[in-house]
Amino acid sequence: MTRSIDKDKDKSEPKAAQARKRLNFKMVFTQSDITFLVLILILLVFGLAMLASASYATAINSAKTNFDGLYYIKKQVMATILGVIAMFGVSLVDYHFYQNTFVCYAVLAISYILNIVCIFKGISTAGAVRWIQIPLLGQFQPSEIMKVAFIMVFAYIIAVNFTNFKKDWKYCVVPFAAILGITCIILAGQRHMSAVMLVTLVGVIMLIVSGIPASILIKLFAAVGCVGGIGVLGLVATGKFSYITDRMHTWLDPLSDIQNSTLQTYQSLLSIGSGGIFGLGYGNSRQKFAYLPEAQNDFIFSIVCEELGLVGAILVIFLFVSLAVRGVHIAIHAKDRFGMMLVTGITAQIVLQALLNIAVACNAFPNTGISLPFFSYGGTSMVILLAEAGIVLNVSRQKISD
Repeated sequence: MTRSIDKDKDKSEPKAAQARKRLNFKMVFTQSDITFLVLILILLVFGLAMLASASYATAINSAKTNFDGLYYIKKQVMATILGVIAMFGVSLVDYHFYQNTFVCYAVLAISYILNIVCIFKGISTAGAVRWIQIPLLGQFQPSEIMKVAFIMVFAYIIAVNFTNFKKDWKYCVVPFAAILGITCIILAGQRHMSAVMLVTLVGVIMLIVSGIPASILIKLFAAVGCVGGIGVLGLVATGKFSYITDRMHTWLDPLSDIQNSTLQTYQSLLSIGSGGIFGLGYGNSRQKFAYLPEAQNDFIFSIVCEELGLVGAILVIFLFVSLAVRGVHIAIHAKDRFGMMLVTGITAQIVLQALLNIAVACNAFPNTGISLPFFSYGGTSMVILLAEAGIVLNVSRQKISD
């Protein structure tokens, strides 16, 4: 990915022409990466269709939803409309706008404040505190903003200080370790360990892809490992995170307590297994009728398998793999290092999150409470994911030639 370094190749172009290019809405369709856009739209349609099926049984039997079977899908459609508007709006903003010290650190600071407020004033669900109530708007999950802010700041540090990394290893070890450490501590305070793991993996991938010398990477990972190890010991010492070891036990033995602690995993495996090759048919899931908890959220992939079978599961995986491949293509052809790192981080976040969700549903990984992008119910996640897609589209528009 070293082709994407020279960020000033378009300075010879008149500023007025550049401004018209940024504000021309048609450019979203004519010069953005159409393959990436189509993949996003397919995932949106597929995800909404599956959510409509997976959420109906829960919604129609809940007083919380006024027994409206379309409650979840109606709210998700509204979030999707806002997200699509955000995607096209963000795609018109030159991504170099984020390559600004004040902008990227201000977004990170705001995300930290919101997430800290969430720890002390947030809404608790099953022991996790991940949502805050916004008047007129409803529940909001601030950790979704933190993911974007984290990617922006990492991309900014890599782009601005890359030439200094070889001169002084402190340029990368200190800022990266500090930002990653603070982010993970705040997320851990919400008992959002899936986000801790996701942010860490995204950060590692961005650093590896950035081109930082291996000798410096080793020092950086050693520093992060030490800080992470101390953090884990601290969490264990508090006694408030014993649920992590409990989940490890249920992961290793999903049949140990199918009435309580391993209920979700057991019912998820039943859903996947009962689907067979071609599934029971769209809308015909049995497990979503009060058997599989959170069928519309963390375990919607299990419903996909039950209703559409192995064919549907492979299709979902194929779409996310295709998104990863296209994201890599856009990153390779980005005009500069900042654009390359933005696309790398966003693509890694979406695809890794999907991979972790699928692994949890199949019991290939402990239950972490992580959603499936574009499929699981969640307005905040949908809007932020589509806004991130808008950033990728803008980077793809300003690419170097293939």
